[in-house]
Amino acid sequence: MNAKQTAKLFALVATVTVPMLVTAPAQANDQIAQSICSYIAANDKNSLRKTLSDSKIRIKNVYDGVSCDGLPMVRFAIKHNAAETGEFIVKQLPSSQVASSGDIEWAQSNGFASSAVIEAIKARSAS
Repeated sequence: MNAKQTAKLFALVATVTVPMLVTAPAQANDQIAQSICSYIAANDKNSLRKTLSDSKIRIKNVYDGVSCDGLPMVRFAIKHNAAETGEFIVKQLPSSQVASSGDIEWAQSNGFASSAVIEAIKARSAS
């Protein structure tokens, strides 16, 4: 194989491989984020837990990077009356993050003051 053929082969491999390396993780991450949001909205704690486990993801590591309909996961759970998934998420986050989130104030000002997730936030904030 001469230098010209080697360069063509390298260009072909780079053209095929680089997009796979760049887009596959992003697509996988988007798909996982969509699954997380779907399971929160459906209040399906077991599927949420399984998706996180299968993907080797911890809520606390992705919480700031995943939003559902523009809301943080806890607020999305509150909005969808998803008590089980909301409480699960709250328990997975550091208490300092839960305490400083402003989720209680957000819930009260948006008509969700009676949400069961609020009680979990209060309990976690106190610990």
